[in-house]
Amino acid sequence: MDMEEQHGITTKKKRVRIRLIPIWLRLVLLVILMCVSLMAGAVVGFSVLGDGKAADVFKPSTWVHIRDLVNKK
Repeated sequence: MDMEEQHGITTKKKRVRIRLIPIWLRLVLLVILMCVSLMAGAVVGFSVLGDGKAADVFKPSTWVHIRDLVNKK
């Protein structure tokens, strides 16, 4: 037994946690990965499920046409 344990004295050591990836970098990576997954989903949905070309999903005219179809203009 230690001397401290004999006298009923306990010392708490604070554990310092060192993060490998800072929180701000995690948030930036999260936003980037969400944008990449959104674009990948649009490409798969437009080219694989639909009959379009993969590069056409990034053209503004495609989105104007989709918006017109949704709004029934």
